[in-house]
Amino acid sequence: MLNWTSTQRNVAFASFASWTLDAFDFFILVFVLSDIAANFHTEISDVSLAIMLTLAVRPIGALLFGRLAEKYGRRPILMTNIIIFSLFELLSAWSPTLEWFLIFRVIYGIAMGGVWGVASSLAMETIPDRSRGLMSGVFQAGYPCGYLLASIIFGLCYSMVGWRGMFLIGALPILLLPFIYFKVPESPVWLAARERKERAALMPVLRSHWKLCIYLVLLMACFNFFSHGTQDLYPTFLKVQHGFDPHTVSIIAICYNIAAMLGGIFFGSLSEKIGRKKAMMIAAFLALPVLPLWAFSSGSWMIGCGAFLMQFMVQGAWGVVPTYLTELVPANARAVLPGFVYQLGNLIASVNATLQSKIAEAHGNNYGLAMAIVAGTVAVLICLIVAFGRETQGVKISGSEVRGQGAAENR
Repeated sequence: MLNWTSTQRNVAFASFASWTLDAFDFFILVFVLSDIAANFHTEISDVSLAIMLTLAVRPIGALLFGRLAEKYGRRPILMTNIIIFSLFELLSAWSPTLEWFLIFRVIYGIAMGGVWGVASSLAMETIPDRSRGLMSGVFQAGYPCGYLLASIIFGLCYSMVGWRGMFLIGALPILLLPFIYFKVPESPVWLAARERKERAALMPVLRSHWKLCIYLVLLMACFNFFSHGTQDLYPTFLKVQHGFDPHTVSIIAICYNIAAMLGGIFFGSLSEKIGRKKAMMIAAFLALPVLPLWAFSSGSWMIGCGAFLMQFMVQGAWGVVPTYLTELVPANARAVLPGFVYQLGNLIASVNATLQSKIAEAHGNNYGLAMAIVAGTVAVLICLIVAFGRETQGVKISGSEVRGQGAAENR
């Protein structure tokens, strides 16, 4: 990053911050599930529908905003995304009933679905090719960074503002807009494509690369089960199953999100040396021996250590995903296709919170068992599916072309 221009650093920061603040808004909900359930006199599993619905509609946002970003540019559409998800985060705080809360979360989810693909394409198309592995890890670290911010705000502010106040704080991402407007230029790759009058037609891309699309959707489904299966109900696991107070929950969440950020950057950078596939497979495999400590230990110190190691591995594997998807897909569909397959995977994995809460409630509120079943299964599946994929290390992104031996190799 030291050799980057100031413009490249601004783009990297804006992309990272957009994804961070988007995740911050999403993860506020996981800390207050039990409080919303109590407020509306219902079960946690009923409120967890909000998580499922938010994830389920994200492919709509990825397709809608991704197509708009291919037509009008990455920068203005990213700003539009931020305005919409901040607005509906604000409206969530004023929900009079659970039904209205679910409606607001659905619209929020559509806006959230557009951010990842648009922000990642803006970053990957602007930074030097040699830095994509590092930028991939940094960008994806925005997700646990958002979780970290939610952890800190929950620990500091929840007792004073309650669950509705947490969602009011969640509207703050709109403050990022002036920075993007004044400091972030449009993607040079998109500008070059516009000069050549290239058009991004999605359906021809889907028809000609349908096997790749199916592969990526399956891979992203497993990755999203891996992420959401180890994160979304973990605060509930700490509060309900272990009876930890909000301060302890916040401290543990802060620790495992710091680990997640470190893991994403570490494995993202490592992928530049050993390849994308090996980096993802190693991280996913190393999550397996951590499972007993993470899900079945007792005491805040042991559970905290397990959570730290688990998120280092989970988000370590995720740290390679942004660059891997960008390098795999055709150049004229980078703003829409990576985000679209990512969010379709999210759609499949959107049942996770409800599934895990149902399993837990059927086993005496044993959330540890429910999370371990999901995390262990998908860690194995990720290793298997990635093994059959194509290595992309060394691919060069330049204008509308993707060049390099990595694009042709199947390692």
